[in-house]
Amino acid sequence: MIRALLFMFLLLFISCSPDSSKYEKSFDIPLMKQNEEFRLAGEYDSLVNLNKKYYKKAQEIGYEDGKALCYINLARVNMSLENYRKSNILFNSAKEILKDSDNPLHKAMFYNIYSRFNAELRRVDKAFEYNNEALSNIEKSKKSELKKTVLYYIYLQQGDYYIQKKKPKEALEYFHKARMLDNTGIADCVISDYVYNHKNKDSAYKYITRAYHTMSMNKKDDAIALNIHTVMGEYYVAYGEYDKAEKEFLKALEIDKKTRRIFAQYTKYIYNDLRSLYASTGDQEKAYFYLKAYTEAKNKTNTALLASINHDMKSFISEDKNDTENHRSKMQWVVFLSFAGLSLLAMYAWRIINTLRKRKADLKSEAENLKIRINDNRQEEIMEMAKRNDPEFLSCFKEVYPGYIDQLLAINPNLENSELIFCAMLKLHFSSKEIANYTLVQHRTIQQKKYRIRKKMNIPTETDIYVFFDNIK
Repeated sequence: MIRALLFMFLLLFISCSPDSSKYEKSFDIPLMKQNEEFRLAGEYDSLVNLNKKYYKKAQEIGYEDGKALCYINLARVNMSLENYRKSNILFNSAKEILKDSDNPLHKAMFYNIYSRFNAELRRVDKAFEYNNEALSNIEKSKKSELKKTVLYYIYLQQGDYYIQKKKPKEALEYFHKARMLDNTGIADCVISDYVYNHKNKDSAYKYITRAYHTMSMNKKDDAIALNIHTVMGEYYVAYGEYDKAEKEFLKALEIDKKTRRIFAQYTKYIYNDLRSLYASTGDQEKAYFYLKAYTEAKNKTNTALLASINHDMKSFISEDKNDTENHRSKMQWVVFLSFAGLSLLAMYAWRIINTLRKRKADLKSEAENLKIRINDNRQEEIMEMAKRNDPEFLSCFKEVYPGYIDQLLAINPNLENSELIFCAMLKLHFSSKEIANYTLVQHRTIQQKKYRIRKKMNIPTETDIYVFFDNIK
């Protein structure tokens, strides 16, 4: 009798857990394709409504992985809007579903976006770890249209992480892998930026021109075009072709107005490029105008937009809880019939064992998360202060890295306060471009500062400056 009931339970369980691969063409591909179109176009409302619609569809057909894909899409949007707390909640919901999934492609999609989330929070090692997990999973998946798209994004991010790890050869290898799968021009754009930073302007211009041509052929004023117009403008500035640079930046600003519902953080970078352009041409009035616009955009909290987003996400999560409760109610009779023949002792023992296992796993997870939060909170605080160019940055930095400044002064007691702040930002692994943006100076000024610091600290030319400061504890 017990064996018969257990067998029936297994049959019922299997019938409620459909093979996720069979929904790829009817659910996964149309959802992800349309979601990406809305995302790049900056159509926030359409994207949210699309994922609500597909979430309900997944609930109706019992497709748990489909619900996870909706969570991933919404987490990615919140990440682009720097709404990291809401993004983290949505990622956790997707992760909870996919831990029982047998679809490696879905896991690859999750880890790919989740790695980007950790990179945004400056957890580079974690980001690299999760991206490797995405690579591992996608290698197990079957060949498909969706796999090609996901692999393209994984390659791009893998290259970016190798750049941050100071491994340019490996980075370029992955950028070229991404380029073989790209039809948008973004990979060429990324390679051009890489080549430019390695002092090869002619080759860089070749790649950005190719990216620009691909963008023009696609005839879409979306986030891809926004990025390419901006980078092209930066190259024109580097060559002193200011009229052409102005045209590209203003076009980028025009596209930005259409897409900032999702890519809200991009506006300040265009303002800063325009500020730098007009400062170079001597138009102080416009330079001041865009400096002011940049500062306002940088400090703007965008409360109304975030309130709207949080309302939408709260509504979505609330619907998910209701759906879960309804699903549980429908499953009660299945559980009752399946376990009716088991003895109370066996059922009690089974529950106790599973509860203990789950509690053990939860405690381990909580301990790990607590450890990460303790280590990251202060780190994230000083990172944000550096981004704001906060006057209290150096004082807080000294608290997090006690003894670091003293060791610098032991090497060269004549270091100025501004130089100590610059060394602190290098310790935090800010790139030259980021330091230029946060301190409102041009990129070449930062390069000159690096050269002066090398001389003052006696850093050999063959030594990576970031490695040098990493070794100072």
